[in-house]
Amino acid sequence: MQEKKNNDLGESQGDQAQTNQFETLARNMVRLFDQGAKAVTTLAERTNSNGTGPYTMASEAGEAAKSLGEIARHWVTEPGKLAAAQGELFKSYADLWGRSFRRFLGEEVEPVVEPEPGDNRFQDPDWSSGQYFDFWKQAYLITSRWAVDVTRNTEGVDEKTRKKALFYLNQMLAALSPSNFALTNPEVLRTTLATNAENLVQGMTHFVHDLEQSRDLLRISQTDLAAFEIGRNLAITPGKVVFQNELIQLIQYAPATEEVYERPLLIVPPWINKYYILDLVPEKSFVKWAVEQGFTVFLVSWVNPDAGLAQKTFEDYMREGILAGIDAVIRQTGSPKINALGYCVGGTLLAAALAYMSAKGDDRVVSASFLAAQVDFSEAGDLLVFIDDTQLKALEEMMAEQGYLDGSRMAAVFNMLRPRDLIWPYVVNNYLLGKKPFPFDLLYWNADSTRLPAANHAFYLREFYHLNRLAKGEMQLGGVRLDLSRVSIPVYELFTREDHIAPAASVYGGSKLFGGPVRHVMAGSGHIAGVVNPPARKKYQFWSDGKPGSLAEWTATARETAGSWWPDWATWLAAYSGPKIPARNPSNGPLWAIEDAPGSYVKNPD
Repeated sequence: MQEKKNNDLGESQGDQAQTNQFETLARNMVRLFDQGAKAVTTLAERTNSNGTGPYTMASEAGEAAKSLGEIARHWVTEPGKLAAAQGELFKSYADLWGRSFRRFLGEEVEPVVEPEPGDNRFQDPDWSSGQYFDFWKQAYLITSRWAVDVTRNTEGVDEKTRKKALFYLNQMLAALSPSNFALTNPEVLRTTLATNAENLVQGMTHFVHDLEQSRDLLRISQTDLAAFEIGRNLAITPGKVVFQNELIQLIQYAPATEEVYERPLLIVPPWINKYYILDLVPEKSFVKWAVEQGFTVFLVSWVNPDAGLAQKTFEDYMREGILAGIDAVIRQTGSPKINALGYCVGGTLLAAALAYMSAKGDDRVVSASFLAAQVDFSEAGDLLVFIDDTQLKALEEMMAEQGYLDGSRMAAVFNMLRPRDLIWPYVVNNYLLGKKPFPFDLLYWNADSTRLPAANHAFYLREFYHLNRLAKGEMQLGGVRLDLSRVSIPVYELFTREDHIAPAASVYGGSKLFGGPVRHVMAGSGHIAGVVNPPARKKYQFWSDGKPGSLAEWTATARETAGSWWPDWATWLAAYSGPKIPARNPSNGPLWAIEDAPGSYVKNPD
């Protein structure tokens, strides 16, 4: 009798637990639909008010349809080749189906296709151990690789059309991965069942929050923005702002050694994002490390421009940025000669300024370091997809209306260059798994975008990317034709092996335009991680001392060194920095200390 009561009690408790789970699931579904309704309303409002213009979903969909349609038209005119290509795809599908059936019967079978090394989408063990998920994974990989091969092998299309088609195809394929859908992602499905869909409710809440925090383009949260603050745990290398004008604040960093090299170093970061990519948390700060090597470091902090600076030109950025910065560094230190370093587009501007200075007989810069900086844009990679006459005209018209390009649009472009790494993992983590993004200083910086003044940005895109006039020797600034071959000072040229913004081939090829000795160094990883790679992390590697020739020839003969390139650069720079002198205090120079680093310009939000 007691045993029957216990059984009845257990069954009753089990029934109650199931009832509670059902009720929790029902409540979560109501909450999910409620949050979904908010998202739909917000999306509709955005579409009606801001649904046009460059780099929007509508404009990019139109560009994709045009490019991929051109590829399709060529295949339609070759029905025999199209049938053969389709036959290869169907053969792979049949092979996958046959092996899946044999596996269902208990036989050990080899997969038809495996993910590429570094593809983190299919790391969960169930992608391989679970037959259902393994089937979707392999079907997707077969289809996507077939589509890429077909596009690459399309005959009769020009190379620019092919590249655009491949770019937009990769966007579509990244979006259609089974890892991006709840019913075909094992981790999402497990989490949904375990939490009674609480993850989807939280995910929709995160989605609505991101929509509300975005402007006309959705900005997916890539990190916990509350975890960082400029001046608190980012950009905290001590120093003083010793000069400023409409475009820049000039920071002089406090010395960390009793003696410093006589010749100071002026760093010119890109203006398309904030300077503190070179001064992240202390253990990753390139600025802090350079100061500790005994260099007197000055750094340009660009203003985040508003409509009032719409007419600031590329020449203004040269004069009020680099040339004004050089003047101030020399006045502050008393050194008639300095070294300079430019990163990304800051390096492009520095190269143009050095060509201008050479034409004017100005020899105050004795060496130049370029970090992932292009001067020849003939091989500028996927960013060229966004640069043609039609897109430039639309972009210029939009910038003319508001006076600048909103930082969110540039951020969207850079994310689109690597959608598999910079878009869809966060869609899965934030919206499907319902997790908050992990705190990461680099991604905080990536989200802290800046505006770009209309005149300067239009000139940069058209004159450099579209017409490549600097490399051709056709560009003029201040009435002076710029000739890079007249830049005869020693150059340290860093390019990174996996750079998707300033491809290694582009940077390496452009370095041959300079007229002086060039030290070529290739860092492992990409545009950011390859540059921001402190020695203490003992990560990646770099190559140097290759034989002149093509990039392939240089790489084949280059010497590989484990770890960071920073010490190699410091040794090189020391040779052009003069003797050691007593360290300089930023507060004791001829220029007044305006405020403490990091200054106010970098804190101005987009």
